[in-house]
Amino acid sequence: MVHQESLKKRLAKLAAPIFIETLLIMMLGAVDTIMLSRHSDSSVAAVGVVNQIIMLTFLVFEVINLGTSVLCSQYLGARLQKKVVQVVGVSLIVNVVVGASVSLFLFSLAGPILRLMGLTPELMTDGMDYMRIVGAFAFFQAISLTLSASLRSANKAIYPMLVTVVVNILNIIGNYSLIFGQFGFPELGVEGAAISTAFSRGVSMVLLFIILFRKHIHRFPLAYFRPFPWIELKNLMKVGLPSAGEQLSYSSSQVVITFFINMLGVEALATRTYCVNIIMFAYLFSISMAQGGAICIGHLIGEKKPHAAFLMGKYVMKKSVMITVILSTVLAVFGNTIFHWLTSNEEIIRLGTTILIIDVILEIGRPINIFATNALRAAGDVTYPFYVGLVVQWSVAVGLGYIFGIPLEWGICGMWVAFLLDENIRGAIFVRRWYSMKWTTKGFIK
Repeated sequence: MVHQESLKKRLAKLAAPIFIETLLIMMLGAVDTIMLSRHSDSSVAAVGVVNQIIMLTFLVFEVINLGTSVLCSQYLGARLQKKVVQVVGVSLIVNVVVGASVSLFLFSLAGPILRLMGLTPELMTDGMDYMRIVGAFAFFQAISLTLSASLRSANKAIYPMLVTVVVNILNIIGNYSLIFGQFGFPELGVEGAAISTAFSRGVSMVLLFIILFRKHIHRFPLAYFRPFPWIELKNLMKVGLPSAGEQLSYSSSQVVITFFINMLGVEALATRTYCVNIIMFAYLFSISMAQGGAICIGHLIGEKKPHAAFLMGKYVMKKSVMITVILSTVLAVFGNTIFHWLTSNEEIIRLGTTILIIDVILEIGRPINIFATNALRAAGDVTYPFYVGLVVQWSVAVGLGYIFGIPLEWGICGMWVAFLLDENIRGAIFVRRWYSMKWTTKGFIK
């Protein structure tokens, strides 16, 4: 029987670097928002819409990456090294092809997609500049996500963290230089932010490849792929399709919600972009705990220790909810000050401050959902989160969000109330699922 203290140490070893890495990734987006806010509120709104679309397409990569993380965790727990190499190799091959296709799609169809999203003419130029540049190099992210998932599952989360430190520094310097025209560079505004983001992601991919070959998988022997390991591709899809489907459902619902918010005007759209970037820091801890916990749970399932996995889940949920609610309360208290620092628009300040207060209750359910989708997936219970997300997100977050926000004229604050209901309803459902322990029979190690 695994002692609870050893489980906590195992979790801390993974969660700490994931926490720092996730913080830096969030800062990457926040830095773009803060620097662009000095350029104009309209540029923030335009980039906010484009990022919704780009993140939605990135979920195509997650079909493979989610499967990579789950299978590698369980195979490493069962000490099946050859299968780990096969899984990572197959993942890289697939995501290179898929990444190139997505890059071509985003670059070629930037205008039609943004018009479909209802982007106003005043935002269209900035939106298209950002989408074409960042979208054209989306394949950098596809490959980086696979490499990072592989390293994390092997208890080497510190390396993706260190790479993210380098990328953040590069992005901040690039943003400052290219948005505002410093150090002899031209003043490019939104286009400059896009160039900086794409370049930083390219550097990230190269560094992760170097680390993978030196610290984890030294080579990919051709004998491991002759004949081609179709069973591993099948397992990747078995995990990845429903897992990415759950995320696709969530991101698609967010795109629809963004379309509704766009109907409320540029101020509401800019408010949402500011709020999303601020609120991310409240649930940062729960993301790192959930991802670290999921890797540990995958290892424990591979080691045939389901009760230890259950105890790990209880601990992660309890700590995540407590810390996230505390942090969201701090943001609500200082909300007015934060928004005055970001913008001088009084309507955006009023709406944003109200949303941060509403969000405190929302953050009770969100950490549970973040944990449960990661943990159930790691255990092999991949379809349950998909069905729960599909039903609740679209009926509550989208359905009630539209009703509260537009027909009832409660605006973006009314929509946030619908999001609050969505997160907490799903949270209650997932707590019940975890305690049922039905997920203990879903693993890939027989």
